[in-house]
Amino acid sequence: MPKMKTNRGLAKRVKVTGSGKFKRHHAYASHILGKKTAKRKRNLRKSAVATSADNKKMRKLMPYA
Repeated sequence: MPKMKTNRGLAKRVKVTGSGKFKRHHAYASHILGKKTAKRKRNLRKSAVATSADNKKMRKLMPYA
């Protein structure tokens, strides 16, 4: 059986933690920042953990993660 391919788009966007969770960045932090509060922008800089619902899909896209 041939090797499975890793989805390169997802691999560039997420990192896998030691416990196997997917660490991701927040959306809405790249432009139109003038109307957003400093607190909101500061919190968007922090990384987030992908939800368990998305975990199953991500496992298929990154089989060796």
